[in-house]
Amino acid sequence: MRIEGSWKLCDDGVLRPVILAEMTPGDGSRFEAPFLVDTGADRTVLSADVLRALNVQPIGGICPIAGVGGQAASVVVDTAIEMRREDRTLVSFKGRFLAATDPTTLDMSVLGREITNLFAVIVDRPGDVVCLLGGGHRYQIVQGPPPSS
Repeated sequence: MRIEGSWKLCDDGVLRPVILAEMTPGDGSRFEAPFLVDTGADRTVLSADVLRALNVQPIGGICPIAGVGGQAASVVVDTAIEMRREDRTLVSFKGRFLAATDPTTLDMSVLGREITNLFAVIVDRPGDVVCLLGGGHRYQIVQGPPPSS
């Protein structure tokens, strides 16, 4: 299985590795949400915008999350994050995920290791590749012929 991502130019002018996921709120509609491919993120965290769009009831109370920017409030939600494989079919990751409650906490949702550990994660800026590889797929950099002497 290969799930393609891309390098997204963010509002601050920085290119970041992103994979688009599909989410389904309780009303059955669908929307796309970008997820930052963060190889250092312990957990997947939905942005406050995604939490609001999902319109689901949190499980339990507020729980703190911590990162480079310090601590922030989050809640736990039961939902599915769906991504398209190379054959355009959806693969679904169902579970309980953290969701930021303050819109200033995250610009976009973060894909953490409870999902990325299932794959080889390729974040290759020089090769212009962002993808998750699993199920027999491999990644190889093909270089041109060696310089002639």
